[in-house]
Amino acid sequence: MKRDFHILDVFTAVPYSGNPLAVVLDADGLDSGQMQTIAREFNLSETVFVLPPENPVHSARLRIFTRFKELPFAGHPTVGTAVLLASQKMGELEREEDAIIMLEEGIGAVRVGVRVFPNRPAFAEFDAVALPEELSEPPPADRMAAALGLAPNDIGLENHKPTRFSAGLAFSFVPVRGLEAMERIDINPQHWKDAFWDGDLNAAFVYCRQCVHTKSHFHARMFLPGLFGSEDAATGSAAAAFAGVIQRFDQPRDGIQRAAIEQGYEMGRPSEIALELEMAGGRLKAVRIGGHAVPVMSGTLEA
Repeated sequence: MKRDFHILDVFTAVPYSGNPLAVVLDADGLDSGQMQTIAREFNLSETVFVLPPENPVHSARLRIFTRFKELPFAGHPTVGTAVLLASQKMGELEREEDAIIMLEEGIGAVRVGVRVFPNRPAFAEFDAVALPEELSEPPPADRMAAALGLAPNDIGLENHKPTRFSAGLAFSFVPVRGLEAMERIDINPQHWKDAFWDGDLNAAFVYCRQCVHTKSHFHARMFLPGLFGSEDAATGSAAAAFAGVIQRFDQPRDGIQRAAIEQGYEMGRPSEIALELEMAGGRLKAVRIGGHAVPVMSGTLEA
């Protein structure tokens, strides 16, 4: 059976940058093993399979696979798939239009607002289903430094220290002093487990305030040896959890606070993730993740 697929670059408005995503439409009838095989064939960080929704008022049900396993939720598949479905629904436009896309994922129903433009890439923003939750204390900084190929005094930034948070997927968050340290990262698999493994936790989101672009607030790299081929170009699920880091250390004032996260530069895949925190009474009330997505190719596969 022939099935249509599309590849989009996500968290970018520029083709062949950002984080590439494969989306297989009309995936009904494929079992888990077939989906995993197709995801390995695409060989991208994630592949989405679009299925009919269980709730008829929703837009679609998604199954998200890396090359090695299925995920209950991921940021750039959510943004990219919502942009694709909204763009197909609206067709050719003469003016910008907004749409709400409801996606059923393993973590629950995810609401995505999409703005589609006639002559430039669409933008999508989703509400995080789960607010960031702080997890166990990380190991000493020297272990993290060894796993990242850095010196212990590279770890730390102002009042920020390493933490662990989850907003559906768990990450270790490691602040470093600046871009020079970022560029020197050379992961050491022998030390990785001691530094970052804690049950299902194995990913490190490394960040600093020094940025390539003045419009950005944080520069980041995300490492997960094996699952994403060591490094990921743009990680929306990590950005959602990173809101907990910002709330803890920066104590943002009440109201809507926004931060732009640049990622993927060291990979040659520049990406920009828009992070929005809604604060009330000094507490985090909502988190939203946004970004552009641009289609780069489409075709059919036999499955």
